[in-house]
Amino acid sequence: MAALRKYSLELRERAVRMYRVSDPKPQVKRLAAGIGLHPEALRGWIRQAERDAGERNDGLTADERAELVALRKENVQLKRANEVLRTASALFAAQLDPTRAR
Repeated sequence: MAALRKYSLELRERAVRMYRVSDPKPQVKRLAAGIGLHPEALRGWIRQAERDAGERNDGLTADERAELVALRKENVQLKRANEVLRTASALFAAQLDPTRAR
């Protein structure tokens, strides 16, 4: 289940766009106050937009983050499947050799 967002995606995109097109760059604190955002929220959004644009390399881009989430989910599913196969294999082996104790 997706987490509830305090700020809409539209507001996020608009705030980041306002910062990125401004010249000279405004203070994040002032811009956030003018829009009604928490400054650290805006600062984080700006950093993520810079990562996604290839201007920063100190973290994961949005695409890399989504891929990581998908790979972690797949990993959990594969571990469950392996456990089922391991259990089934042990049961099958025990049926073939009744003298074999588990």
